[in-house]
Amino acid sequence: MKIVIIGGSGLIGSRLAARLRQAGHDVNAASPSTGVNTLTGEGLKEALAGARVVVDVANSPSFEDEAVRNFFETSGRNLLAAEVEAGVAHHVALSVVGTERLLDSGYFRAKQLQEDLIEASPVPYTIVQATQFFEFVGGIAASSVQDGVVRLSDALIQPMAADDVAAALAEVVTELPARGRIEIAGPQAVPLDALVRRFFEATGDTRRVVTDPGARYFGVRLDDRSLTPGASPRLGAIRFDEWLAQRAAA
Repeated sequence: MKIVIIGGSGLIGSRLAARLRQAGHDVNAASPSTGVNTLTGEGLKEALAGARVVVDVANSPSFEDEAVRNFFETSGRNLLAAEVEAGVAHHVALSVVGTERLLDSGYFRAKQLQEDLIEASPVPYTIVQATQFFEFVGGIAASSVQDGVVRLSDALIQPMAADDVAAALAEVVTELPARGRIEIAGPQAVPLDALVRRFFEATGDTRRVVTDPGARYFGVRLDDRSLTPGASPRLGAIRFDEWLAQRAAA
């Protein structure tokens, strides 16, 4: 089966491509570096020719409100139109658990727009909403620095490893389109501030983490439902401590 991965050279795309090739699929890991640009439409027709499944794991290079909206709207429209023309049977998109609850953030408003475009398209689809990745914990901490300390909410988060995200997507591409959303998450929910403290302990970061229930997460005030999945998510297998140990060994 021919599968095109948009964003195929990124954190998730590269892992997914490796898994799918190992399973015997014909994989095109498409990105601007391979001549496929969803913003301009360059190379899309050629890349999608004969594809049965398209997996969109691309992300905006800028999180500024207007830029991120333009990225997801323009690339989404171009990609879905090209899929209709190519007769693609299944569009799989990676999104974020809680997108609809995080709309105070321009990034999540743009992700919601992306999901709305997918739902309105005639292409059969599955939207895979994932919780935050372990690989981004350091970035979350960096975005939360105020006056030299890291101020974080103690709201629950249920993060997962990028390898588990890729594994879940590899399963979804072999399934019938859900014509709806599937949630995937890590095996354990923990307070966000505690997660970053554990990351700092493991990495030798000496910055102080201050618990602040009112601290914003990329502009959004959190509660225990903001970053956690519903009742029946598909759970990854890798726990945070295991991931930290793998990271240290690498």
